[in-house]
Amino acid sequence: MAHSHSHLWPGVPLALGSALLFGLSAPLSKLLVGAIDPWLLAGILYLGAGLGLAVLARARVALGLPNEEAPLSRRDRPWLAAVVLFGGVLGPLFLMLGLSLTTAASASLLLNLEGLATMAIAWLVFRENVDRRLLLGAAAILAGAMLLSWNGAGLSLDAGGLFVAAACLCWGIDNNLTRKLSSADPVQIAMIKGLVAGCTNLTLALAFGAAWPPATLVGAGAVVGFLGIGLSLVMFMLGLRHLGAARTGAYFSLAPFIGALVSVLMFRETVTPGLVSAGLLMAFGLWLHLTERHEHEHSHDALAHDHAHVHDEHHRHSHDGPVTEPHSHWHRHEPLRHKHPHYPDLHHSHSHG
Repeated sequence: MAHSHSHLWPGVPLALGSALLFGLSAPLSKLLVGAIDPWLLAGILYLGAGLGLAVLARARVALGLPNEEAPLSRRDRPWLAAVVLFGGVLGPLFLMLGLSLTTAASASLLLNLEGLATMAIAWLVFRENVDRRLLLGAAAILAGAMLLSWNGAGLSLDAGGLFVAAACLCWGIDNNLTRKLSSADPVQIAMIKGLVAGCTNLTLALAFGAAWPPATLVGAGAVVGFLGIGLSLVMFMLGLRHLGAARTGAYFSLAPFIGALVSVLMFRETVTPGLVSAGLLMAFGLWLHLTERHEHEHSHDALAHDHAHVHDEHHRHSHDGPVTEPHSHWHRHEPLRHKHPHYPDLHHSHSHG
């Protein structure tokens, strides 16, 4: 059976959509950070993400809409706990500690380490496939992000800088561990992460003396969190399902440029040579990734798992009665050998010689 669509779909649009939403959240948060304690704002953003997704999930049930995604299973719980710990608790905590001890310029530069950490862990620890084209594209995107946040003040590797670097390492671990959950319902996972991380950060911020802001600002922060963290995370997880952590992380690294571009429009900031240069570097990196074509004969071992799917060349199992697609259920893949363009997704984690 031939593929009916490009191997770029839907993974690449999902990863870029995630970067777009997260990038938009930066200038919108900038409007709030002057009036809300940064740590408290982090809690409000995450809690807004969790509550917004909870409302979305409840509305889906109330309207009787089908949910084709696989629910979280007992074997997912340790991965979910690790994702919440690294991505929702330790990451924001280390960032807040870092911001209190180092300059904003250094923090902005060091935050780009998240993309590098995500890709490095994916390639070195989880052995995702990588070649020179991908490395060059990732390097161009990261170089553009670094250039975008450079303001000539230099990079300070003081205690604060180490905390920011630790936050990026936590988020890199989070992004890779999240791939372990990418076959399950992304709304459910992002909702749990948002609620737990939001409540934790909110409690800690208030315990350390943060003042509670007016209700209108809290509501605005919650909406920004729902869009820029909640929906963005759902799309990021779906991107992981189709692209793997390294490529999804590379596309997500475009978020700083999106945020900077929106800031230029919102705050009438000057279009600097650095912004133009960063855009060109990122466009070059994006082109290298979009034009990647990884195709070779490969083997699929027998595999049993549960995730949303349609009946294609990787899903040839039968059903007792008629079904709608996509749908999810526990199913088994028989060994298969074939050739087609692919990414390191749920079904293509094979090694390369």
